[in-house]
Amino acid sequence: MKPTPRPLFGPEHEAFRAQVRRFCEREIALHHAEWEDAHGVPRAVWQQAGANGLLCCWLPESLGGPGGDLLFDFIVSEELGRAGATGPGFPLHSVIVAPYLAAHGTPALQQALLPGMVSGERIAAIAMTEPGTGSDVAAIRTHARRDGDHYVLNGQKTFITNGHNADVIVVACKTDPEQGARGVSLLVVEGNMPGFTRGRNLRKIGQHAQDTAELFFDNVRVPASHLLGDEGQGFKYLMQKLAQERLLVSVQCQARAEAALQWTVDYVQERKAFRQRLADFQNTRFKLAALATDLQAGRAYCDALIAQHLAGQLDAVGAAAGKLWHSELLGRVTDECLQLFGGYGYMAEYPIARAYADARIERIYAGTSEIMKEIVARDLLDARGR
Repeated sequence: MKPTPRPLFGPEHEAFRAQVRRFCEREIALHHAEWEDAHGVPRAVWQQAGANGLLCCWLPESLGGPGGDLLFDFIVSEELGRAGATGPGFPLHSVIVAPYLAAHGTPALQQALLPGMVSGERIAAIAMTEPGTGSDVAAIRTHARRDGDHYVLNGQKTFITNGHNADVIVVACKTDPEQGARGVSLLVVEGNMPGFTRGRNLRKIGQHAQDTAELFFDNVRVPASHLLGDEGQGFKYLMQKLAQERLLVSVQCQARAEAALQWTVDYVQERKAFRQRLADFQNTRFKLAALATDLQAGRAYCDALIAQHLAGQLDAVGAAAGKLWHSELLGRVTDECLQLFGGYGYMAEYPIARAYADARIERIYAGTSEIMKEIVARDLLDARGR
């Protein structure tokens, strides 16, 4: 089956893709199993990624970036997915956290932090989720009170990607607890600030190479200059960036599903049962054909969402629909592919087993599938009522 044409990407993008693919094969794929055992990616890998231009590709030169476009960062995400590498949190660092600093940080804060994020010397995280809050950002309890030229920050966060490695953490907190969502602000905490501590590296059912931590803030004095934008506007800023975050999930899920299918196509042509290749069974061929067709549709849908976003036309509903579809697609594809591997598919040394476990979180983080359905349904019903 011919691959779906991708006119979004020009020759410079494809040259970059080849560079990223070589980097992933040489510096990531060969070591990823070790990182899974260690439950983290070495900081040196981040610095290598920065030296090869893989971080914050979209940032302009004035902020220390290479001055590319967002497609370069999506290529990094796709190539990590192709390698089955869920450990390096480069996409969150580049596509989710850096935009908050670029859009709402003071010039001094931007110059202090962003060049280091481009080089990989500084690793970034965003801290929203708390025990008991889940997707309900407006219900967070972490709070900060103004004290002269500082905010005094107290609270706890959990399930924080890049949490153990992070030097730069965008923290959602309440600066006016009485105002609900209108009382949320975003503060940038640096890893060496007194009172900031990291809890255990959380053990998950998948994505073992990704460090995921609990974070604690005990009277952390954060300079007022580390406030992003205006006080009380944090919830609005988070909502403005959610479409890009959910689009990133679509990009990652599509790439990882394509990789899972390719591993399976290769496997069934080598593995034999009852004196014939698995590929010779009609059930195998029909399963693969159906998955390949779904992935062709998924690729066209994903690229259409990217094009909308680049044109400034992707809204929250469209991004939610895409995140719902692609995260469910990845779960379905990895499940069907694992079944074709038989007992070997249940062995952790096979990439399909790890991909199956890694896929499960995609239907939960960045908004659960149920939340995505609610967003789409509300828009659909409101539109019919107008």
